[in-house]
Amino acid sequence: MGYLTRRLMTFPLIMLGVSVLVFVAIRLVPGDAITAMLGTNAGLLTPEQRQALAVYFGIDQSWFVQYWHWLFGVLQGNLGISVTYGKPVFDIILERFPLTLELALLSMAIALLIGLPAGVFAATRNEKLSDLAVRVVAMIGQSTPNFVLGLLIIYALSAGFGVLPTMGAFTPFLKDPLGNLGQMILPALTLGFAFAASVTRVVRSAMLDVLSDDYVRTARSRGVPSGGVIWRHALPNALIPVVTLSGVEFGYLLGGAVLVEQIYALPGLGRLVLDAIQQRDYALVQGCVLFIAFNFMIVNLLVDLAYVAVDPRVRLGEG
Repeated sequence: MGYLTRRLMTFPLIMLGVSVLVFVAIRLVPGDAITAMLGTNAGLLTPEQRQALAVYFGIDQSWFVQYWHWLFGVLQGNLGISVTYGKPVFDIILERFPLTLELALLSMAIALLIGLPAGVFAATRNEKLSDLAVRVVAMIGQSTPNFVLGLLIIYALSAGFGVLPTMGAFTPFLKDPLGNLGQMILPALTLGFAFAASVTRVVRSAMLDVLSDDYVRTARSRGVPSGGVIWRHALPNALIPVVTLSGVEFGYLLGGAVLVEQIYALPGLGRLVLDAIQQRDYALVQGCVLFIAFNFMIVNLLVDLAYVAVDPRVRLGEG
């Protein structure tokens, strides 16, 4: 049985475990679902009206019965109806996911475009003042929370230039490319800065190991230019840790950068989950978490397959 087949066979078991975990976790959140949905108006309900609402939403039944009904619907491709939006959960997810996907891709691109050259630069100037400067900046980037950086950017723009970033409704890229990038670039920079710092430190460490290998010394002794040794021989063999880090980070970003989306008022997947938890929208929370878990598993699988493309010496499923 091939590696890919074995990995795909584990997907249903993992999804089942995630479904049980999120189903129980959301119901352990303190508070009444009906009160969370109606707010102060819930106090005007009579006991009969409250019971009727519980029956309508199916929360009057035992957890086991509720879970079975929901799981049976999921197996039929139905994630349920959101009580907050009055729409199918899957349709709501598809509306919000493009923003989160674009934000993740932009953040990843910014991080790699900054982190890879910076890490190589630091490794080739090991223990020099320029190397120390890069390491200090990388440490600051890793230790600065995303929400702090986001708030600083908003404050600098508003106090220094009298403008605020574009917030609110999402403008699709195909509809208005410039408007879309104007809305997404600052959140992407906010997320990409910390990730770029991580990439820089990982690349520097990996490059230092690779540059001391025999084949690098051999390439230099044969008269290969320094740039060719670094970019053509050393860097490709130092990319395995970067691929691992990128895959894990990208999986998290696809789950929605909740704080950044909240700060910049972006209607993404992370903010959707946060609002759904506050509203006790069980079906929406469960559907979103399942969707995020599935994306994370797909990304991890693609990362494993990318190992072979980056380093042909890697053989998946062996050993």
